[in-house]
Amino acid sequence: MEAPNHLKIGNDVYIGKYCTIECDGSIGNHVLIANNVGLIGRYDHDFGTIGVPVRQSPWIGDADYNGPGKGLRICIEDDVWVGYGSILLSGITIGRGAIIAAGSVVTRDIPAYGIAVGNPAIVKKYRFTPAQILEHEKCLGQETFHSLNHT
Repeated sequence: MEAPNHLKIGNDVYIGKYCTIECDGSIGNHVLIANNVGLIGRYDHDFGTIGVPVRQSPWIGDADYNGPGKGLRICIEDDVWVGYGSILLSGITIGRGAIIAAGSVVTRDIPAYGIAVGNPAIVKKYRFTPAQILEHEKCLGQETFHSLNHT
């Protein structure tokens, strides 16, 4: 794991074998990240400098880096499952209770309790109905319900 500046990991988190974490961000509580998952920067290297090979170009983790992608993070909220071999690009949030199917490439935010699949990952369905989400939240001891924008 090589987050350039800051990576916060919550409680009861499982990170599988051969995972790569190369960007700043946060991982909530009760998160399951399967084997071979990559959390990577959307713009790891400033590849647009004429006369500089990509391998020698400025890297987002360099102290003096001022290229694209600086400040982009990944936020994985509580109770998320990221399936085997998935890739999450910086600048996204995986909402509470979401599931990312194996092999998916996440390029944009995934809403709470969404089940996302594919490349690019899109939400195909939701883990629970709104009523079930309320019950799930109660069972987990949550006092506040985060509003969801789905039916």
